[in-house]
Amino acid sequence: MKLLKLIINGRQHTKAVSPSMTLLDFLREELNLTGTKNGCDKGACGCCSVMIDGKPMLSCLLPAMEAEGTAITTIEGIAKGNELHPVQEAMIEMGAIQCGFCTPAMVINGVHMLAKNNNPGDDEVKECISATVCRCTGYNSIEKAMHLAASKMREAAHDGS
Repeated sequence: MKLLKLIINGRQHTKAVSPSMTLLDFLREELNLTGTKNGCDKGACGCCSVMIDGKPMLSCLLPAMEAEGTAITTIEGIAKGNELHPVQEAMIEMGAIQCGFCTPAMVINGVHMLAKNNNPGDDEVKECISATVCRCTGYNSIEKAMHLAASKMREAAHDGS
């Protein structure tokens, strides 16, 4: 066992972990942050996506010890208290959540995309959501949700200036 120190959703965590434990297992088993899903354990489906230092990464492939000293954001850290992020709001409004298994990763990837560009084109949205396999929605409602979230964010930025 080795001591692991991470900042997750703005909080410092220090725990002893096995060197072979993945970040996904650490989040789910040690911290009970179960929003991040294990869809394949091979890095193929994208359902385990979290943000590490602001960039989406697959947590099922990453040994937890390799994330030492990073800042990690899981789906549980996206909302600000009871205030949902515009991507979360839009996913609900557009009926893009269906079974909910891929939703956390879709939100993580959408938040990252819109932080870089709050006016993405169709191709950018499609590339963003293609990082995660969804078996329920056919992706159309998710695409619409990302565009709606972008619109909400542009409106909020305009109202705030």
